[in-house]
Amino acid sequence: MDERNRRAVLIGAFGTIAVFALLFVAVGADRVLDSLLSADPSLVVLTFALALCWLAAWSLMLRTILATLGVDVPLEKTFFVYAGAVFANSVTPFGQAGGEPVAALIISNVSESRYETGLAGIATVDVLNVVPSLSLVFVGVGYYATTAAVGERLETAVGSALALSVGVVLLVVLVWRSRETLVECLPASVAPRIARLGLGRFDPATLEADLADRLSRFFENLERISTDRRRLATAIGLSLAGWLFQAAALLTAFAALGYSVPLSVLVFVVPLANLAGATPLPGGLGGIEAAFVALLVPTTGIEAAAVTAAVLVFRGAVYWMPVVIGGVSVSVFGVRELR
Repeated sequence: MDERNRRAVLIGAFGTIAVFALLFVAVGADRVLDSLLSADPSLVVLTFALALCWLAAWSLMLRTILATLGVDVPLEKTFFVYAGAVFANSVTPFGQAGGEPVAALIISNVSESRYETGLAGIATVDVLNVVPSLSLVFVGVGYYATTAAVGERLETAVGSALALSVGVVLLVVLVWRSRETLVECLPASVAPRIARLGLGRFDPATLEADLADRLSRFFENLERISTDRRRLATAIGLSLAGWLFQAAALLTAFAALGYSVPLSVLVFVVPLANLAGATPLPGGLGGIEAAFVALLVPTTGIEAAAVTAAVLVFRGAVYWMPVVIGGVSVSVFGVRELR
């Protein structure tokens, strides 16, 4: 690990520790611990089982997208491939944005496909996940507004979701419309810098041609995905199922502590809180937990310590379990070579 990466990891780790420390001081660490110790073990196990269902749904989503590109990943291996991708997203800053290059390398090596194919696949999965999440946010918040007053925190969160989504859409449109220019100009700009850093295996001219070829195939892969409407619809349906499994897992985590929470609240809180994954923390760790607490306390009326305990059970299922499974998967598959 070079000095720059080591510094980024240390900053992310200290940032996560600082966020958790502030959270526990604010809500009371002793009360959180008491709530955790009172949890029903059978319902905690069910929370983890529902998280596995979420992971399975999104792994099938990735398999569907890769099938569009002619990449066949065996069904029994798909789950572990996606878990490896989640692992990459969970241990790098900025969530999906930081983990996508590593996730693409995992997919490339396991499926014996080219790197740009894996990158197109995982990038499409991450972008498509935005579609049902926004639908759940606006439908859920709309329903909530008919039963209770929408507080300032929720208004801010929804506004942030809308602004981020618009920004993502505009960026995607800009990149797509400029794809020919990018293929022509970007490799010429990047290749000499890579060569000077000693990261390339070829001379600048050869490296430039290789980058241009890979970038061109990346955009061709995206075009192939966009034209297969049936598989796109299937992928979006699997994405929606995954979000609903996450909401059900959080519902069960609250039930494990003896609380009943409306599912209609959780279906919009889960995608909203995950926006904190865009923070420069490893997989948003710490920031996402704080966002959940900030959103759930005013919308459920449950005390902050109990909410924090439920969120910790839930995040153990949707963050730490995939990190363990994905870390083992990456180690077993072995990620050594860029194809």
